[in-house]
Amino acid sequence: MNAKRVILLLSFIFSLDLFAVSKFAIPATDKGLPGEGPIRRYAWFKNLWEKKRTGWAKQIKRDQGALVFLGDSITQGWGDKFRGHFKGVKVANRGISGDTTRGVLIRLKEDVLSLNPKGVIILIGTNDLEEAAEPEVIAGNLKLIIAALKKHDPKMPIILCNTFPSSATKKRPADQIKKVNQLYFAAVKGDPQITVLDTWLLFADAKGDAKKVEFPDLLHPNKQGYDKWAAALQPLLATHGFTETDLDQFKTEPGFVSLFNGKDLTGWGFRNQHTQQKTASFDGKTASNDGRYRAINGRLVVTTPPEGRRIQQLWTTREFPKNFILKLEFRATPNADSGVFIRRPQLQCRDYVLAGPWKDLKKYKPQDWNEIVVVVKDGVAHCTCNGEVLNAEFKVPTSGPIGLEGDRGQMEYRRIRVKEVD
Repeated sequence: MNAKRVILLLSFIFSLDLFAVSKFAIPATDKGLPGEGPIRRYAWFKNLWEKKRTGWAKQIKRDQGALVFLGDSITQGWGDKFRGHFKGVKVANRGISGDTTRGVLIRLKEDVLSLNPKGVIILIGTNDLEEAAEPEVIAGNLKLIIAALKKHDPKMPIILCNTFPSSATKKRPADQIKKVNQLYFAAVKGDPQITVLDTWLLFADAKGDAKKVEFPDLLHPNKQGYDKWAAALQPLLATHGFTETDLDQFKTEPGFVSLFNGKDLTGWGFRNQHTQQKTASFDGKTASNDGRYRAINGRLVVTTPPEGRRIQQLWTTREFPKNFILKLEFRATPNADSGVFIRRPQLQCRDYVLAGPWKDLKKYKPQDWNEIVVVVKDGVAHCTCNGEVLNAEFKVPTSGPIGLEGDRGQMEYRRIRVKEVD
């Protein structure tokens, strides 16, 4: 073979190699690409985008069936080991610093769908704002992302995180972020496959901007911010079966009777809100007939309503005419709103720090388990949360059931028990 042919052959092989690499490069123009709005083509971003995606293409087999985190630099910031969070869960990080909703849409098939994920957690949109994209354009791209995920797997859980707060100094003003989040919710409202997590309110200050203590540059969270985000995700991951898969082994104290067996909704049902007549019993069932209330590994879960808010009550089939002590633990997602009914009157049970009314509790643990103790004596209830008084003289009727309300967000209850006293 002469030198000319060797050179031609090597050139051909080299061109094939370039073609293989360029499969994961940003397209040179917008022509024929799905979605609308900005696609970044800065040199640093083009290099990072191609490098990340080329590396992930080699991990497709390894990452099959993972819980995928999808987004931009904030998602990338978890790192491959997710800062020690989500232990025992197979996770895959598909965040690229600087990416936009349209960039995510373009790379969705190779980077995410090829993994056949068990679930997807999305946080995206802040960089679109920096590139002056209109909120309507950003939300339009999100709709296409959601549609592609749903088409690939109509049962796969999708957690949509509200765009985090930032600052007008970062070209991400609060009013624009709030508008994006409103349009995001409108795009998925009523879809039971998607849970919206209020990570905007979780992090926003009184002006709607990021707090420097959690976002030193007013854009990217620090360790404190990531810990807070992980805690907010934990209840939803447990509900979807990614974590906390073992049955709670708690044993009631002497004299107390459990009102929830941890396995099903025996002893609970629906009642007419006005007459309190029983309308449905869920003995032996793991969920209410509408699926809102579910028994999952020792937790009585009041799931997030797809429409945003839906007021419902689940009641004990038993009534309590004697004096009693009620103990239970609850865990709330950010800004969740629920309540515990004591013979019918409602004691607010919420993510108190964000939803109130007791925002100044010192011992309340956001997105963690908190204990409610209610002591009912002679028509008056003394109510505490982790030992702090909520209501010292809460008047209640002489008899009635105990109920759990569902309203906004997800609320979980466990270790629900009662002791009748003289």
